[in-house]
Amino acid sequence: MQHKYTNALIEESSPYLLQHAHNPVNWEAWKPEVLERAKQENKPIIISIGYAACHWCHVMEEECFEDEEVAQLMNKEFINIKIDREERPDVDQIYMDALQMMTGSGGWPLNVVALPDGKPFWGATYVPKDNWLEALQQLSTLYKKNPDKIIAYATDLERGIQEINLVEAKTEHTKFKLQEIDTSVKNWSSAFDTFLGGYKRAPKFMMPNNLDFLLHYATAREDADIMEYVNTTLTRMAYGGIFDHVGGGFSRYSVDTKWHVPHFEKMLYDNGQLVSLYAKAYAVTKNELYKNVVSKTIGFVKEELTDASGGFYSSLDADSLNEQKELEEGAYYVWSETELKTIINEDFDLFKDYFNINSYGEWEGNYVLIRDKSTAEVAKKFGLDEHGLNVKIKGALERLKWVRKDREKPRLDDKVLTSWNGLMLKGLVDAYRYLGDDDYLEMALANATFIEREMMAPTGGLYRNYKNGQRSIQGFLEDYATTIEAFIGLYEVTFEHKWLAHAKQLTDYSLEHFSDPKSKMLFFTSDDADALIRRTIEVNDNVISSSNSIMANNLLKLHKLYSAEGYGERSAQMLANVQDNFVDNGQGFSNWMHLTLFNNLNYYEIAVVGKDHKQLGRELAAAYVPNSILVGSKDEGNLALLQNRYNEGETLIYVCIEGSCKLPVQSAKKALDQL
Repeated sequence: MQHKYTNALIEESSPYLLQHAHNPVNWEAWKPEVLERAKQENKPIIISIGYAACHWCHVMEEECFEDEEVAQLMNKEFINIKIDREERPDVDQIYMDALQMMTGSGGWPLNVVALPDGKPFWGATYVPKDNWLEALQQLSTLYKKNPDKIIAYATDLERGIQEINLVEAKTEHTKFKLQEIDTSVKNWSSAFDTFLGGYKRAPKFMMPNNLDFLLHYATAREDADIMEYVNTTLTRMAYGGIFDHVGGGFSRYSVDTKWHVPHFEKMLYDNGQLVSLYAKAYAVTKNELYKNVVSKTIGFVKEELTDASGGFYSSLDADSLNEQKELEEGAYYVWSETELKTIINEDFDLFKDYFNINSYGEWEGNYVLIRDKSTAEVAKKFGLDEHGLNVKIKGALERLKWVRKDREKPRLDDKVLTSWNGLMLKGLVDAYRYLGDDDYLEMALANATFIEREMMAPTGGLYRNYKNGQRSIQGFLEDYATTIEAFIGLYEVTFEHKWLAHAKQLTDYSLEHFSDPKSKMLFFTSDDADALIRRTIEVNDNVISSSNSIMANNLLKLHKLYSAEGYGERSAQMLANVQDNFVDNGQGFSNWMHLTLFNNLNYYEIAVVGKDHKQLGRELAAAYVPNSILVGSKDEGNLALLQNRYNEGETLIYVCIEGSCKLPVQSAKKALDQL
């Protein structure tokens, strides 16, 4: 296909950047030489940040960046840089902070105008063409006529961007008490929607790390109310249109309060975390709904997001081509009542009741499948047993899936990101651990082998991205944190020492290259990365847990196995630096708060030694015991916990606290009774 325009983005691998490679705008990727040229030409920089599954990014591209009039102004007066936020979260974090300081809100597309040295002085999200032209013309004129005013503002803003990222090193390590944890959860719970789940607001985001902590808290504190809230939320999410009942997997968020109409993009990082969460919840409750969610979500990832190399792709777009061959959000996923009647035929009345093909499930003249009744309730209404109902519903959904194959699929973002693969790997590990399906372990090992082969650099570090055998970006702290966490988990379910060795080596590399010597936190970028206007320290848990909170948890786990390395002291210092936030903002620090429970309650090292170590290890792993780490060996292992534990002819389980062990037992049940 012949294109009228081609810019420098044609050399990139990111699908998002490639989508803009034929814009008339002279886009370039974020590179030191581009910033240097901006300085030489004394031109301000337009930094436009988005991602492939972003609906409004596509809208602004069509309205502004494909327009020749707009491009003429941008090319004449500015240096234009396009960034895939998923490839370069280090840059995105800084300019998102800047945008929020300038406007009070954020989002994507994120458009910032900056000085040639990268200091921002103007920002906005989606802007229509006329407003965009007007703003750029004014900014260009102001930069030429009154540069001192802009430079002063940008300098002040840069100072603010630096200051909001400061983390104070706390010299006193006062332990956060159980009563304070209880207060934090009580304060937090005022925002809970106890009827529909999630929070009392719209849109509704799923926030897996929030629910993961609350599940841990509810079981540790035997809090029935919090457990009920977690179950309500997990059930409503699984019932909702945010879960793809036909093809499996979760969309990004729902625009309403009942989890009905999603923003239809499907992200690997959401689905990896939710697989882990639902698997843990299944271990606690044995609720078959949760098991089904895990199965269907992994099925979706296997079918739609798995590369032949063993890596996992990033996302499916929210938009797809409708029958008029126009891009429309959700076109792939929604149904008309006429379609459903034709496809489902004799079971339509049953299906209609089950999935609310009525005013409750209607959306803009079509239907997004949503449940609001239990299987038992519907089965009773139609004179069926639950098994019979499930068979009929499964058959109907399979027919819908078959028909949906003929629709235009959403666009695929086929870049592979290390941190998101780490989250999905952890999800698969937890799914195998708590559900016991060997296929999940097979997928996990294939992915871990991919990370080991393709994403671990000869220098000892990690790469960030992968596509078609190519890697172009150094890893960020989140890449290390999620990979380490997943490798520790993979060791616990396989007892293959190399995964633990990789986790320790990557941890040591992180401590060497990412450490802030003042606060003992870890920077998001390594010490040999290209300089930005700030080295970010990420501490707030959001839709993905912060890289520092994941690392603090990793360090505590590794301390239990390598007590002489100082990992425990480092984890404690990191926790002390942020714990003042917990009482009033549990939601924003939920992954950190696991550490507060670990510190107040017993944390167990469980060692299994003998020829049946794998079978007994599997039985132990299936129990939900978040305050533990599991190690095992056929005979004498090379971990301190495994030494002097081997007794020929027996397989023994040792339950220990800080290396001090109870009398060994020979069954998983007896060991769990010791906890």
